[in-house]
Amino acid sequence: MNTFQHKSYPPDLIRDMYSMIRTIRRFEEVGMDMYGKGRIHGYFHTCIGQEGIAAGACRALRSDDYIVSTHRGHGHCIAKGADVNLMMAELFGKDTGYSKGRGGSMHIADRDTGNIGANGIVGGGIPLSIGVGMGIKIEKSDRVVVCFFGDGASNNGVFAESINIAAVHSLPVIFLLENNCYAATTHIGETSRCEQMAQRAAAYGVETATVHGNDPMDIHDTVVSAVATCRAGAGPVMVEAMTHRFMGHHVRDSGSYVPDDIKESWKDRDPLEIMERYLMDAGYSENEIGSLKGEVETLLGEAIDFAFASPEPDESAFLASIGQYDE
Repeated sequence: MNTFQHKSYPPDLIRDMYSMIRTIRRFEEVGMDMYGKGRIHGYFHTCIGQEGIAAGACRALRSDDYIVSTHRGHGHCIAKGADVNLMMAELFGKDTGYSKGRGGSMHIADRDTGNIGANGIVGGGIPLSIGVGMGIKIEKSDRVVVCFFGDGASNNGVFAESINIAAVHSLPVIFLLENNCYAATTHIGETSRCEQMAQRAAAYGVETATVHGNDPMDIHDTVVSAVATCRAGAGPVMVEAMTHRFMGHHVRDSGSYVPDDIKESWKDRDPLEIMERYLMDAGYSENEIGSLKGEVETLLGEAIDFAFASPEPDESAFLASIGQYDE
């Protein structure tokens, strides 16, 4: 049974959120297909089931605000405005990709959209957000930075150090914990006695909020409030989004360690389906929803074509860039 209480939102906001979540979902589904066909190499971590967090949070930001992402960062990057053509090219290892094909799935950054970067190190983005927050404060700007990380990263010492610094200096950082209760294959109950990870932030005097991470509009509302707090100079804020990842830790992981009853309990909590309910409540017809789906399919089709047509990185330029560090 659906447990979400739908509020009234502007139809355009609902439409944009739905399209964003569907774009993220289809980007990763298409990426998984390409991975299976040997077009994408290395690790490939999906956020399928968690897309509403990225969409809801980034929709609450201004274009000049910042985000810091994770190894599971496709959704964050897309939601902050990344070009899916350049993202797909990066996954293909092409020269037109965001990192000229050298970063792959886990290291996409985009200075133009305020995306400081995804990070292959668990928790590696947390201290970066402190640096960004300090820079914002030195500039006397009202920008904010959202730092995405998982429950596993909250067990790293750098989390405690960073959140304490942010609290002491009232930095405009929103720590957004995507808590799907599994760090790789390990349930959070085996690594923490806290019922909610937000308790840890509260111990440092940080304002916290725990929300259901699969309702994108709930995430949006919560981050809007957190942004207002940070812009007013009263940050940081920690938002804990309780969610569920429908896939394993990466594409080769079956996720068999998650009990069947937990998987079953989340079936009606797909953020994409939740947004479709919002659309229908807002008066969108099935044909209109179908048109939105078609737009996303066209977008992803163009991204694949772009990636296939893009040139491979120039080997001499790559070797030259390595050589400059040997001097």
